Amino acid sequence: MSNPQMFAKLQASRRVWAVASIHGEAARLARLHRQLAARLERGDRVVYLGNLLGRGGDVRGTLDELILFRRVLLSRPRCFVSDIAYLRGGQEEMWQKLLQLQFATDPRGTLDWMLAQGVGATLEAYGGRAADGTREATAGALALTRWTSSLREAMQRQPGHFQLIGALRRAAYTDDRRLLLVNTGLDPTRPLEAQSDSFWWNSAAFNRISEPYSSFQRVIRGYDPAHPGIAFGPQTATVDAGCGFGGPLLAACFDLSGELVETLEA
Repeated sequence: MSNPQMFAKLQASRRVWAVASIHGEAARLARLHRQLAARLERGDRVVYLGNLLGRGGDVRGTLDELILFRRVLLSRPRCFVSDIAYLRGGQEEMWQKLLQLQFATDPRGTLDWMLAQGVGATLEAYGGRAADGTREATAGALALTRWTSSLREAMQRQPGHFQLIGALRRAAYTDDRRLLLVNTGLDPTRPLEAQSDSFWWNSAAFNRISEPYSSFQRVIRGYDPAHPGIAFGPQTATVDAGCGFGGPLLAACFDLSGELVETLEA
């Protein structure tokens, strides 16, 4: 877990605010940020639990709001870059794969699956159209490379967007190794470094966690296909009320024992 390119280590935390999947709902995020700014205390850390992109109607506005609030946080006394973490979710994983679609074994089938999972909202946010992707996917690798390059360039033209996506981490944990934060899933039979895509797709294994995973007293996730709101298992917590699916955006504050301190909803 020492690889800072894979995992965010939250230093000297007193409490951790976990922000659920946003799914491109910029207006809800802005309302949540206004509430959060009024409640932050010294020693608080903020972790966005992935799925920043996709599904909602304002993906670009969501990243703009994340960048703006990051500046607000860093302007506070004794706040450091390492106090804020952004996790990769299934939507960000799909977007990265879409930008490399020319390397897929079945580009058309892969694109169709991604579109069914909600990546179309991110595609449209950066000037792409599903119909164009379908056409280029059948035209050959060269045509598809031109199309994916245009999407990458469109994202790079938005200040800070490409850099933020490039800074996403697979998971975050407190330096006392009592809290672990992930996007969707975790395979309790495998060490953290070997989780691979379990972080994004293995929701079923997460639901089976009944004992402490490694030294962690609580594993917290921000996306559950069932969108239960705030839900607890013996050693887990889920923070997801279905933002992007018609539900509100949640944030939950946990102390270092994994107990829920406060929740916010927008």
